[in-house]
Amino acid sequence: MRRVTILLTLVMSVAALSAQAPKPHRINRAIELLQQGQPIYYTGSHEGTEGSFEQGVKDAQTWADYISYDMEHAPFDVKGLADYMRGLAKGGPTKSGHRTPAVIVNVPVNGTDEAAVRANAWMFQQVLATGVHGILLCHADTPGAVRAFVEAVRFPAFGGRRGVHGNPTAARIWGISADEYGEKADAWPLNPNGELLLGLKLEDKYALENAETNAKVPGVGFAEWGPGDMAFSLGVKNGPGPLPPQLQAARAKVLAATKASKIFFLNTVNADNVVDMIKEGVMIGTGSQQAAEIGRKYSKREMPW
Repeated sequence: MRRVTILLTLVMSVAALSAQAPKPHRINRAIELLQQGQPIYYTGSHEGTEGSFEQGVKDAQTWADYISYDMEHAPFDVKGLADYMRGLAKGGPTKSGHRTPAVIVNVPVNGTDEAAVRANAWMFQQVLATGVHGILLCHADTPGAVRAFVEAVRFPAFGGRRGVHGNPTAARIWGISADEYGEKADAWPLNPNGELLLGLKLEDKYALENAETNAKVPGVGFAEWGPGDMAFSLGVKNGPGPLPPQLQAARAKVLAATKASKIFFLNTVNADNVVDMIKEGVMIGTGSQQAAEIGRKYSKREMPW
């Protein structure tokens, strides 16, 4: 009788824990939060992420809403990225109940023109096959380049050109079948059921000139203005203190373009300005965990979200 009682107690405890566990509605946590009107916060470095299984296991419990994985200035090591994604899956699920944190990759393809993007589209396909949740197009200068980028990422069923044979490896990271992956791995919010978040780096004078038309390309989910590269492109020194007038104007133009196209704006935030940034319209922020906690409190986010 005692054994039966203990067994019943254990079963009830497991059931209670299961009932309390968060039940995510989407695979991509970043999209799920944006869809709810919640600003999101990411972590990552332009110096690159250690592409290893062990680092993925550690990062699976990150405080951030998504991980920015840099391959623009760090090595284009797809095997390292694949190992990292497998580590995330091993170290998950996240506190929010998602199988892995969302991962968005800076791919070393410059959107200088349509031809350049088409010639390098193989990089998008290899990165997506590792199971990541989004891609940023660097130096997204022209509408033709942006359209070619979106086309390269989407499957033919959605009007794109992406090949199907990377589906099984990506699907294993997402925890779904290859067929399900083919239905879900599409650009959101263009496809309301899509789980890929595509972004633009409007980070030089050429992209700035076309900011409005670039942001309007269907399939794009967010954009940033890249103050470092923008300063170099405009020939402006950007140091501590207020932004120079040229950079203020560049930032304002990209922010206005995102608002006009109803996509999301990315900007650096800190503990002192995160609330004002949210009020201004920043929906994707990079900064410290402290800044994220202040922002989440302001937007009345229910954690572990």
